[in-house]
Amino acid sequence: MPRVATELSFADRAGAWKVRWGIGRMDYLVPPGLYAIGTPSPDTPVVVTANYKMSYDIVRSSMAGRNVWLLVLETFGINVWCAAGKGTFGTDEIVRRVKATRLAEVVSHRRLLLPILGAPGVAAHLVAQRTGFTVRYATIRAADLPRYLDTGGVTTPQMRELTFTFRERLVLIPVELVGALKPTAVVGAVLFLVSLLAGGGATAATAVLVAYAGAMLAGVVAAPLLLPWLPGQGFALKGAFAGLAWSLAWYLAAGGSHWGVPATLAAFLALPAVSSFHALNFTGCSTYTSRSGVKMEMRLSLPLMGGAVAAGLLLLVAGRFF
Repeated sequence: MPRVATELSFADRAGAWKVRWGIGRMDYLVPPGLYAIGTPSPDTPVVVTANYKMSYDIVRSSMAGRNVWLLVLETFGINVWCAAGKGTFGTDEIVRRVKATRLAEVVSHRRLLLPILGAPGVAAHLVAQRTGFTVRYATIRAADLPRYLDTGGVTTPQMRELTFTFRERLVLIPVELVGALKPTAVVGAVLFLVSLLAGGGATAATAVLVAYAGAMLAGVVAAPLLLPWLPGQGFALKGAFAGLAWSLAWYLAAGGSHWGVPATLAAFLALPAVSSFHALNFTGCSTYTSRSGVKMEMRLSLPLMGGAVAAGLLLLVAGRFF
């Protein structure tokens, strides 16, 4: 039986830092199976988690000084919440892993402790029917597991509370920023060349590039950090307001009072649309969106974003030739 440490090494911490920046993110996993933490006995609790290594590391490090069986599911390197939505952290995989590890022969009890965020993918009654193990949803955070175990399996309201604090939003930004850099570089290069070919000169082309990059940063960085204070409920709308703020700042910094009306309207249409598009990516990271809500927001907002960008381009052409 593989026995794992609860103290994270430098390599573990470095690996977590790398995936936060999108480096090797899809390969950051551990083999599924049954692991021993400490010296577990047949009466020891069985904690279930995903094989995304960051999830695995968080759970095992929270069990310092304890004896626990850790049942790791094959979620293909996806965290518990996202894997539950995809179905990989789900009923069939739990049944498969319980049987593959012969868990019934290892422990004398018939209880599995699952993270609350794994509930959307699991039908507890089917797990019980097919394996004989009952499912108990313990806590949202692994940090609360020790207290849950010490109180005999009592889940307090605080253990069920899902937050999305400034720090929790901040740690999501690096991977989103890295993901946005490549398309931003491509679009920015195209805008720069088009501006040069249109006769605007290097200064004007650079100004267009900075305007676009700033709009991207407004959506990727400012919108999530300022999320509670931006107007509206949807991420697209909040991103649009962040983009409007950037458009105004850019207008004042770049001497917008000397722009013509078409250029001014184009900036205030296209730049917020760019910010809105990038802010929309955070719908999959937040704690208060649903799959149906995300689909509805995309269905409503994407045509508006595309229309705003198209209108901005038409205004620039009109201002250039008419």
